[in-house]
Amino acid sequence: MEYVLIIISAIFVNNVVLSQFLGICPFLGVSNKLSTATGMSGAVCFVITLATVVTFLLNKYLLVPFGLEFLQTIAFILVIAALVQMVEIVLKKISPSLYQALGIFLPLITTNCAVLGVALSVVQKDFNLAQATVYAFATSLGYGVAMILFAGIREHLAQSDVPEAFKGLPIAFITVSIMAMAFLGFAGLV
Repeated sequence: MEYVLIIISAIFVNNVVLSQFLGICPFLGVSNKLSTATGMSGAVCFVITLATVVTFLLNKYLLVPFGLEFLQTIAFILVIAALVQMVEIVLKKISPSLYQALGIFLPLITTNCAVLGVALSVVQKDFNLAQATVYAFATSLGYGVAMILFAGIREHLAQSDVPEAFKGLPIAFITVSIMAMAFLGFAGLV
């Protein structure tokens, strides 16, 4: 039951984008097309989960035993940067079309504060490895759910008759704010 609560909380109640406001830059930048948003969501899901597991182990077995907790942020950033480079190389080999579609946004995962935020949050919440992995995966799923929903709405808005003053980012910001209020309705679940 504890893991179910972690999953529901991470996806809906404490959505990393809509309630914690982490990862906004790639969220807004890649959400123009549903296909690109789906690919980016998959890449972010993989990186957040893997980075959280690696940083958890690094923190537990290296930083804490040697009293180097003050190096958490730097060490975590280095691990995330290395993992993103690995994902970029793998995507280039496995799916060149997705690699081309993501373009400049793939390196944005390195600076995506959602990845670092989840890794640091796991340490602050004092999770064990299983809880940390479930939390990281569920948080990344929440990121993906928000991004894919937003991309679908933006594709629909591109075909709609939006007043000139609201075209582009203004209507996107209004849409995200309404989505955030809608996700706030899940707050009573957990």
